[in-house]
Amino acid sequence: MIQTQQQLTNFLNAIKTDTHLAIDTEFKRIDTFYPILCLVQIATQSAVDCIDILAIENLEPLFDKLYQKDSIWIVHAARQDIEALYYLSKRLPSQLFDTQIAAHFLNHPAQISYQNLTEILQGVLLDKAYTRLDWTTRPLPEEAIEYALDDVRYLIKNYSQLIEQLTQEQKLDWLMADGLELSNINLYLPNLDQAWKKVKGLSRLPKSVHQKAAHLAAWRESQAIDNNKPRKWIMSDDQLINYSLNKTKMSDQDKTIFSEFLSQQVQLTQQHIKIDTHQAPSKSENKQKNELQILIKKIAVQYNLDEAIIANGKTLMKFIRSDQSVNFFTGWRYHILKEELENAKQS
Repeated sequence: MIQTQQQLTNFLNAIKTDTHLAIDTEFKRIDTFYPILCLVQIATQSAVDCIDILAIENLEPLFDKLYQKDSIWIVHAARQDIEALYYLSKRLPSQLFDTQIAAHFLNHPAQISYQNLTEILQGVLLDKAYTRLDWTTRPLPEEAIEYALDDVRYLIKNYSQLIEQLTQEQKLDWLMADGLELSNINLYLPNLDQAWKKVKGLSRLPKSVHQKAAHLAAWRESQAIDNNKPRKWIMSDDQLINYSLNKTKMSDQDKTIFSEFLSQQVQLTQQHIKIDTHQAPSKSENKQKNELQILIKKIAVQYNLDEAIIANGKTLMKFIRSDQSVNFFTGWRYHILKEELENAKQS
């Protein structure tokens, strides 16, 4: 394990010409809003090691390598790894290949784990003993370090097999297009305006309290960020909903703090919150949805795809209700569905 500046320099020199970087991270996010990055594991065709982020003072040389324009990240379920590194580096990868997304394009389950995919592709059964380890622990057990290294040892092999099959099935461009979404900076920036989307049960509230609930969610998010604490430690979803409905009264002190917060957030008070309320589908909507699902299933079989990667039930209902923001109105999904969607509109 790399724990000194000199060891990091030596490792980066060893992989200087490598562009394909298998990457994984270990972090802790139990009692904080932001993840505490603990380890970064990197494998190339020529080297493999893990870097003790908590022990090294200057991480800029590492970031310079990771975020070079010609560096291609090979990651499994990349979003949390990108996020954990972003909070320290304030940078996003230029090129990304997510093996979980790639596997889904090849009709593997949507959320297939790295362990399961590696077992299928490599015939290797990986240990899961340290899944819940506190990675801030020092010294780390040797077995835990080996566990962490295993998370990148087989990534490049998996990548090679997946990319070969994707190329054969002419889906590589589709994968890269979907992977670009993970480099959208808005995924990693706290957004007070959209904080209400993280509250479960909001869509079932009466419209009259939507605005107050959204303001409470924004305030909770702000407090969580300022105190670096999980948002639900600040206020649970149930508490937030009860405050919105006036079932529970806020303390005078909290009322004052909340009012001060709103007075400083002009964009929130002027924003019109539109929360989709739960509306049971009509018979005709259900009929249309079922017809679309049959069509999509047929197309999925044709392209060797899991039908859910094209469109799920929720997305189809949005389409039926004339929502133009659904993902199959653009890109490769629209390309393979265009004719069927036009026929569906006319029927």
